[in-house]
Amino acid sequence: MKKVSMAIASLAASVAGAAPVCAQQTVEQFYQAKKSINLVIGYAPGGSYDLYARLVARHLGRFVPGAPAVTPQNMPGAGSLAAANYIFAVAPKDGSALGALGETLAMEQALRNPGAKYDAAKLTWIGRIASSNNIHLAWHTSKAQSVEDAKSIEMTVAGTGPANLAETVPRLLNVIAGTKFKVVSGYPSSGPGMLAMERGEVDGAGTSWAVIKAQHQDWLRDKKIKIILQDLPERDPELPDVPALLEFAKTDADRALLGLYASGGAIGRAYSGPPDLPAPITAALRAGFQKMAKDPDMLAEAAKMNLSIEPGDDATLLKVVQATVKVDDGVRQRVREIFGN
Repeated sequence: MKKVSMAIASLAASVAGAAPVCAQQTVEQFYQAKKSINLVIGYAPGGSYDLYARLVARHLGRFVPGAPAVTPQNMPGAGSLAAANYIFAVAPKDGSALGALGETLAMEQALRNPGAKYDAAKLTWIGRIASSNNIHLAWHTSKAQSVEDAKSIEMTVAGTGPANLAETVPRLLNVIAGTKFKVVSGYPSSGPGMLAMERGEVDGAGTSWAVIKAQHQDWLRDKKIKIILQDLPERDPELPDVPALLEFAKTDADRALLGLYASGGAIGRAYSGPPDLPAPITAALRAGFQKMAKDPDMLAEAAKMNLSIEPGDDATLLKVVQATVKVDDGVRQRVREIFGN
């Protein structure tokens, strides 16, 4: 937490003194004077949040009046809750700071995670670059090569934060499906978690399908990994042989609980700003984001990186967020019983 606090202090200092857009100042004039937008990434380098955010950072500024540079800065901590709290309460409300935050943001608020000190519905949602499919892997040397195997064989997996699906889903399945996943916490993001898996420190890890396609095609080719689960309500057409999370529900209560944890894919790799951004800034950022999402140069770079682009607008994101935060009390109580919070 000390490193997180230092990172927050550093970012706050870097954006201090930014002047809000006033009636006499256009958006273009504001960004010409400000020159940059800090894009705060809630995870360490190496995962899909970082990959997508840096892609966005390389292209978004061209479509914002004043052509500001977009500077990516990593602020890992608590499954991106540290960055979410910073964007919500500390970052300047003038358009000079945006966040690439975890897709479980609204879910953690709905479950009343004490570390979630924000209101996801009050964030200024800008747009989504892609939906997401979080997956769970087993290294080829693991004795367990499926969720069914993990019911009888203990399988160690890399945990990447208490609000991250790589950590929460295995623990949920231990209760609901009777698996024997042992979560080894402390990895800052999926990159270090997968490195630990490759080194033999753990048997498996969680990441996104986008990261595997972009960075680890050789693992698929050489059969170094087995994808054992995808955190979706239904199987992705690209992974028809991999079970989806809801398939392990035995009761309606199970389905409601697992459905909540499978809901983040629609938010995916989305970008938001602090509450109450000036309306002209908000409109410019949203319009610029959607133009960027269709830009041939950006799409060509994404294709070279094997990154899927599935844009979403702010209204769609807000609708998903608002629906997610309305969790049934029974689901909330069951989460408390499982996780003890």
